Amino acid sequence: MVGAKSREQSDEESKQQSPVLKSQGQLIIIGGAEDKEGDCTILREFVRRASGRGAKIAVMTVATSLPGEVGSDYRDIFERLGVEKVDIVDTERREDASDPRYLEILKEATGVFFTGGDQARVTDVLKDTEIDKLLHERFAQGLVIAGTSAGAAMMPDIMIVEGEAETNPRLETVTLEPGMGFLPGVAIDQHFAQRGRLGRLISALIQQPAVLGFGIDENTAIAVKEDEIEVIGEGAITIIDVANITHTNVDETLHDESLAICGAKLHVIPHGYRFDLRKRECKC
Repeated sequence: MVGAKSREQSDEESKQQSPVLKSQGQLIIIGGAEDKEGDCTILREFVRRASGRGAKIAVMTVATSLPGEVGSDYRDIFERLGVEKVDIVDTERREDASDPRYLEILKEATGVFFTGGDQARVTDVLKDTEIDKLLHERFAQGLVIAGTSAGAAMMPDIMIVEGEAETNPRLETVTLEPGMGFLPGVAIDQHFAQRGRLGRLISALIQQPAVLGFGIDENTAIAVKEDEIEVIGEGAITIIDVANITHTNVDETLHDESLAICGAKLHVIPHGYRFDLRKRECKC
């Protein structure tokens, strides 16, 4: 468990800040199982934001145990959408994160796409490496970064590594570790409605200094630019806002006991809706 926040910290400090993207770049955070054969709405939007047919896409296969197969599949998809330059960045070991070939690809890329798999592999292999540093530098300059499933889970500064589904919130429900920090100050869970992950998202959110939790359904994504989120895809986004909670028992419960949270706010928004990160309000 990454240190549970105290009641006083929740009310006095962390809940006063909203997670605004301090970068010129954009994020496309996908809940997994995105359409790859039909309209490809989400992947199409990623390509469009990454310069369209002139995009240079780098596919990061670090999370998957089948990098050759998965990388090839995404290459075919992006080429079918009209992208002429698609490169696979296959970092199986930490040493690969300083490979000059991969660094050159990422220096030229207009869009970087993280596949699904195991989010712990992403941080184990990439965090605090040359690729990590370069991605954050390029992101600050305007790079578009997308990630699906595990590639979505790794986006915050504190990520959900694993946890129970279809259960009530408890401290033991989730395991948290440092993420890649592209969207700090939030909690993110994916495959959300399909796997019944409300309890584990709440458990993750209440144990860290985060203001908002985002539960992203399959074939659904949030596009994040500056202080605004846009929902894309066939499902919905569940947003939990704990900025003004009136009570939580997080300091008093034992590891396996149920958590209480009073005064939290819930939003559920589908395709086309927007959410203001600064004001924490929905936009129709």
